[in-house]
Amino acid sequence: MNFRLLLLTGIIVLCFTYQVIAQQQATISGTVTDLITREPIEFGGVIVNETGKTSETNLSGKFTLSIPANTTVNLRFVRVGYQEAVVTVQPVLAGQIYELSVALSQNGSTRVFEIVDSRLISDGMLRQDVTQFKLLPSTTGNLESLLPSIALGTNSGAGGELTSQYQVRGGNYDENLVYVNDFEIYRPQLIRAGQQEGLTFANIDLMQSLSFSSGGFESRYGDKLSSVLDIRYKRPDTLRGSLNMSLLGGSTHIEGSAPLNKAGDKRFRYLVGGRYKTTRYLLNTLDVVGEYQPDFGDVQTYLTFDLSKSWQLGLLGNVNYSRFGFIPASRSTATGLLDFTLSLRTDYQGQEISQFLTSFGGASLIYLPERKKNPLFLKFLASRYSSDEQERVDIIGNYQLGQLATSLSSDQAGEVVAVLGSGTQQSYIRNYLFAQVTAVEHKGGIEFTKRIEDTFSNGSVRNTTRGHFFQWGVRGQVEQIADRINEWERLDSALYSLPFDTTRLNLFRVYKTRNSLNSYRASAYLQDAYTWTRDSVADIRLSYGVRASYWTLNEELLITPRAQLLVKPLGWKNDFSFKAAGGLYYQPAFYREIRRIDGSINPDLLAQKSAQGLIGLTYDFEGGGRKRKVPFRLIAEAYYKHMWDVVSYELDNVRVRYSGLNDATAYVTGLDVRINGEFVPDAESWINFSLLRAREQLNGVDHRQRAVGSFDGEETKDVPRPTDRTFTMSMFFQDY
Repeated sequence: MNFRLLLLTGIIVLCFTYQVIAQQQATISGTVTDLITREPIEFGGVIVNETGKTSETNLSGKFTLSIPANTTVNLRFVRVGYQEAVVTVQPVLAGQIYELSVALSQNGSTRVFEIVDSRLISDGMLRQDVTQFKLLPSTTGNLESLLPSIALGTNSGAGGELTSQYQVRGGNYDENLVYVNDFEIYRPQLIRAGQQEGLTFANIDLMQSLSFSSGGFESRYGDKLSSVLDIRYKRPDTLRGSLNMSLLGGSTHIEGSAPLNKAGDKRFRYLVGGRYKTTRYLLNTLDVVGEYQPDFGDVQTYLTFDLSKSWQLGLLGNVNYSRFGFIPASRSTATGLLDFTLSLRTDYQGQEISQFLTSFGGASLIYLPERKKNPLFLKFLASRYSSDEQERVDIIGNYQLGQLATSLSSDQAGEVVAVLGSGTQQSYIRNYLFAQVTAVEHKGGIEFTKRIEDTFSNGSVRNTTRGHFFQWGVRGQVEQIADRINEWERLDSALYSLPFDTTRLNLFRVYKTRNSLNSYRASAYLQDAYTWTRDSVADIRLSYGVRASYWTLNEELLITPRAQLLVKPLGWKNDFSFKAAGGLYYQPAFYREIRRIDGSINPDLLAQKSAQGLIGLTYDFEGGGRKRKVPFRLIAEAYYKHMWDVVSYELDNVRVRYSGLNDATAYVTGLDVRINGEFVPDAESWINFSLLRAREQLNGVDHRQRAVGSFDGEETKDVPRPTDRTFTMSMFFQDY
């Protein structure tokens, strides 16, 4: 513990006290990828024509080298099998870091290279190469379990290490959007605890990259309150495979491509992966002793066909099976003080079996013509998601509460010396849910760019670039839900049942409902990203847009404008970037929200609504000694969310139990700080700090807080939400 505190203190002191010393050198860093497959190009050469300095890309396609400050330089990118490309970089101030991502074309193509990303755009969302994550062990085997360690304002919630569900800035698990290659991904509805949770959709062996936003995201993303996880799968060009095995399961995948014609310009590319997970060795260490039988597996494939240079067909498929079987035997816990200790022992009969079978199929057709002027893309998507979920529980627990002998000199030390109470708890569950979502969608975009060159009297030249990137989309989907709930609980305490009745046997809790629901949704968005860049002045990106959605169940029409502003001054001594975002973020209900705790549904439930504002900054600087400069990045964001028409809920492990009513107003405010750097080359580490305050006010409820010496308590305006956390810290450290 002392070593961790010392390491943490040292990193914080280093990051906040180090001063960037102006030098006569600037730094160029970036990534080189294949223009078609977007795979990193390793062992590629990067040469500065003016100085002759060279660098080489690593296995992830990354490079770093020094260039003369305040001077225009030409970078030459060379690699066997690829066409040579020359990129002109405008003057960079001394001590600053300029990031550049370039995609090279293979020999024989008419296109030479493409600058695929700018430094400023990457500040809008966390973008991360997932290659390094493949080597990291986790109890879940899922990528999402790593997000609390690397993303701003993210934590794993009440599920602990056994779950991949995550909470972002005071939101619950249902407030997070997940996309894979532009397909929206859903999760099962009936999962109660982390140990029931199997493998999530995203297969890390098939992934190329991910982008994550903790809030303030653009209009092109859907209608949720908290976050967006955008995952991109590979477009492989060479034959590769992998096999991983451990005591928690294993995974395997194969990828490659094959030409469809003699010219080789039409290709078939394939990704196929399979996974298996079992956590029985971990679950055997829990308090409840018994026989655990968790088995989780999935098979997934992503196929792409290059029909021509402009048209591409993609097919994404997944079948996921999860079965959690449990035969409990006993549970024994103790609590108390040195002179008074209580013991609770429960002996069980029966078993629990939960099964979740989900499948997903999607097809995409992309039109991306080669156009030097006004680049255009069109995308058409169709998908179907289905989930067949079952919960079956028959468990009787006979419990005994007793007092333990605490005297070490007694022969009965640690044994029960007095029985304080005993009883029986019986649980019966037969829940079945079938959900199917069918969707069709169209997305498109077109870019307009204008470059102006100003020549001054002293002969200097200053370039100004302006551009608009218009994007649009429309989506329609059909939702079919069939739900049957049959569960009850009996409590027998001190030889009588609760609730007590002398004439009949009453059960403590009974839910018996049948729900069938068919509904339609429609949504659309329109947004524009305006960019303005002037040499040695600033780099600005303003994204603004609007979303609209309609649901036939409650007949509610929603319109949500959003805007994001990114500013990077280019004439400053220190490397800062600034961010501001705001707008309306509404979340129309899915089935879980409209289902009340007793199982009945509320078809008139309105969407939860929020007005959000966010400001932030990014500061890039260098640390380390003379032999090696370590690049660091400090990101800080402050935010505020005002919410109304809120549906209150309770958290039970990873299950969210909604009231099914728009019965609350709430607000969330906080501050997130992240520091990351490469303590060793090509291995980034992170430290995240978060301050959070999430409060809600239930309609028609007199909120009171208990005061010292007062039984009734004092009246208070609001109370903490289930996701309220005052302070959190997470750390992700890598070394070789």
